[in-house]
Amino acid sequence: MSEIYERIEGLCRKKGVNVTAMCKECGISRAILTDYKYGRIKTLSAKVLAAIAAYFGVTVDYLYGGTNTASEEALKVALFGGEGEVTDEMWNEVKNYAKYIAEKGRK
Repeated sequence: MSEIYERIEGLCRKKGVNVTAMCKECGISRAILTDYKYGRIKTLSAKVLAAIAAYFGVTVDYLYGGTNTASEEALKVALFGGEGEVTDEMWNEVKNYAKYIAEKGRK
């Protein structure tokens, strides 16, 4: 089994979904991942990898075995539009809210 497929399965376990449910939510064919898992196809398309990465909030590089290296600065620009200073207080509020939402989702 490929490292990419193992990462995808691990992300599914962490999120509490199975691969079939993840595929459905991503709008990709479950058969593609099954074929990939068993070596009937050798690669996944960029579109499939991008959809999976977006679903889990990771980079495609992470799926390939790299690290999920979205920097705090990149996240701040994405969240705040890159305009004005993002204070530590503002950033901590965002992180606390994200934790709140994650906990709410687990209940």
